Amino acid sequence: MTEQRPPLPPFTRESAIRKVRMAEDAWNSRDPERVSLGYTPDSAWRNRDRFIIGRPAIIAFLREKWAKEVDYHLIKQMWAFDDNHIAVRFQYEWRADDQWYRAHGNELWEFDENGLMRRRDASINDVPINAGDRKFLWDAPGPRPADHPGLEELRL
Repeated sequence: MTEQRPPLPPFTRESAIRKVRMAEDAWNSRDPERVSLGYTPDSAWRNRDRFIIGRPAIIAFLREKWAKEVDYHLIKQMWAFDDNHIAVRFQYEWRADDQWYRAHGNELWEFDENGLMRRRDASINDVPINAGDRKFLWDAPGPRPADHPGLEELRL
């Protein structure tokens, strides 16, 4: 049986937005195994300056990431889409020791016919922030609540 992750390409505006929110929810779980299931077994990533191939490497990368990036809270927004591609902008907040950061980034996603992401290119920049400037304030790990503002509403 073939793995599928609906919604499947070709994407509509509504299905692309739903796909982005599903990815956001998975990443906010901070569960590397759960996140990895949205990707093809041989998925190719560029994350900042790292190149990652395959689910086992994705899981290892995410474990390392969330060990460093404590109290991770992510918001994604669909930027553009076509048949089997979605462009996303995102921000997330995290801390290392007592220093908080807001990461700003863009991702380019490519999906196979079963809705699994086979390619992910992510460009990300971290900006130090004061704890009082945090905007992503929900109980985590877990999904962003439906009534919590997105990037547009937060004017980010």
